[in-house]
Amino acid sequence: MKISVRNLEPTKVRLTVTVDPAEFDPYLDAARKEIGKQVNIPGFRKGHVPGKIIDQRIGFGAVAGEAVNNAVPELYSKAAEEKELRPMDQPKLDIKEMPESAKDDTKLKFTAEVEVRPKFDLPELEGMSIEVAKPAVTDEDVEKRLENLRQRFGTLVGVDRPAAKGDFANIDLDAQIDGESVDSQEGVSYELGSGTMLDGMDEALDGLSAGEETTFESTLEGGEHAGEKAQIKVKVNSVKSEELPELNDDFAQDASEFDTLDELKADIRKQCERDAEGRQANDARDAFIAKLQESVEIPVPKGIKANLVSERIKQMTPDPESATADQKKEAEESAEKELRDQITLDALAEKMDVKVSQNDVMQFLSSIAQQYGMDPNRFISSIVQNGQIGSAVQEVGRSKGLLAGMRAVSFVDPEGNALDLSQFLGEEEEAQESVEAASAAAAVADQIASDGKTDAE
Repeated sequence: MKISVRNLEPTKVRLTVTVDPAEFDPYLDAARKEIGKQVNIPGFRKGHVPGKIIDQRIGFGAVAGEAVNNAVPELYSKAAEEKELRPMDQPKLDIKEMPESAKDDTKLKFTAEVEVRPKFDLPELEGMSIEVAKPAVTDEDVEKRLENLRQRFGTLVGVDRPAAKGDFANIDLDAQIDGESVDSQEGVSYELGSGTMLDGMDEALDGLSAGEETTFESTLEGGEHAGEKAQIKVKVNSVKSEELPELNDDFAQDASEFDTLDELKADIRKQCERDAEGRQANDARDAFIAKLQESVEIPVPKGIKANLVSERIKQMTPDPESATADQKKEAEESAEKELRDQITLDALAEKMDVKVSQNDVMQFLSSIAQQYGMDPNRFISSIVQNGQIGSAVQEVGRSKGLLAGMRAVSFVDPEGNALDLSQFLGEEEEAQESVEAASAAAAVADQIASDGKTDAE
């Protein structure tokens, strides 16, 4: 197999692959056997039809087409591996030449254009020190969390006055476009000032009393008319004010296992400190990735970036065509950072010689399933069936590489004191039998398939 590589962009290449007949012949033979199992030819049993007869009766073109469909993806993967390329997307394949008959000595030739991970050298980790800010917990943090707890024990009491910020109004809504009702809701409870409903709702309700109504214009955010302007008619049925319990020892006993308010506050401060340590660990992660990228130029694949930007914009607005310049800029910056971080972590995983085990993949997918309240087996099966197992393996590799890299460097606070992040980074993993990412994916798929057969039996 002859392979040539042409760089089209910093992150895009074109492979030209010419396949020797001896390497393509097995695919032709396999195609003949497969076709022979599916056709009825007088005088021959299915699956026992000679290849020459298949060529004569079915046509060499059909045989070659089947062979090419099977051969090209496999040969492309071999070519990419041989040239040490790291594809980041599916290739665009184009057949240039192929034999037209069994006696034709024309070689199979195809090209593959694909966006690849750029090649760059990460800095050495040995001796690297990264500064991370101290986790700060203020009295204000404690009071804010205590106030949130207090609100959970609040009660709503009806008031005979106009609604104001912080009140809860029971309202009826009717959205109209060109005088026609397109959506309506009754008995909705809404907290003034929360900004959780339509734009203009807070201003419209402010100052209204029970029994009063008003109309304002807003843009609908859901349903078949999402993104359209509508006249919103809103009526106030009742106004309620939230009454909060007094902060004292009685409240502490009702809201917690503590006897006094001071004990409750002390526990809340400990919670804040634990959360602050978690934020510090996240800051350490971000600082570590930024340090790796500090002196390295990492171009991102244009095609993948464009698709990611498009997805981001769709998440921001129901009408991507009307996206603002600021939204487009935010989407582009977000997509570029995500891709650059992924590329960095993939390179780090290679540098740290990370191996991904079957158990790693299973635990990763199971944890995601649990987060979404899904059955782990069903979730994993769908991942396999949709061909997404490779992405899962890649994510596991990135995570393991990140942890291994962070364990290899030191973190200090602004005063130069060493930080202990071991509770977030874990200890060095014990030696265990592991397999490369592709093998791990296959093992998971085989296990799920085997479980499915057992269940069926």
